[in-house]
Amino acid sequence: MTPWCTNYNKAFPMLHTFERDGDAIYRQSFAIIRSEAALSRFSPIEERVVVRMIHAAGMVGLEQHVAFTPGMAEVARAALQAGAPVLCDARMVSEGITRKRLPANNEIICTLQDAQVAELARQMGTTRSAAALELWRPRLAGAVVAIGNAPTALFHLLNMLQDPACPRPAAVIGCPVGFVGAAESKAALMATPGLSALVVHGRLGGSAITAAAINALASEKEI
Repeated sequence: MTPWCTNYNKAFPMLHTFERDGDAIYRQSFAIIRSEAALSRFSPIEERVVVRMIHAAGMVGLEQHVAFTPGMAEVARAALQAGAPVLCDARMVSEGITRKRLPANNEIICTLQDAQVAELARQMGTTRSAAALELWRPRLAGAVVAIGNAPTALFHLLNMLQDPACPRPAAVIGCPVGFVGAAESKAALMATPGLSALVVHGRLGGSAITAAAINALASEKEI
């Protein structure tokens, strides 16, 4: 029997024509972004990160809200190349990371679904997203943190780091999205001394944008 899919073009008229080459779609998309977005204030490595974030959001203009601490992109890339784990606040972030782009088969960790988290959140009187970060402590030193969903997670991380005994990550991508606490948590991150950080200021953000930033930092190859 001939597979149905091999007869597709013969069986149905081509009502819609479209670009089918995935790499070509990426190249065209990135070229359009670079022609339309205001990217001149970014370093070359930062520009690649911002272009991929804009692509994930489908929003030229996002670059106006993106901020890096000095050298953050270089620090995060070096950490990934050295094998640092990526700690994610939500499965939407962890699942958006392209594993084949990671330079050192880096471990991707999301503790939100851990069986301990619900009871831990109840005891702490906080959200599950915040409580889940307590399980990061053994892996936090030198890690790359990717928070794209929960402002409570970012606030809790900053509170954890007030303790000098708490291990410090190499870099933090803080792009939680929302109307309650999102803008404030990102402003607090950028005001924290000694942290390498990337944010999308204001209410904008999200898991796709955050994963895109990791994907860009993980490899110099754009496609």
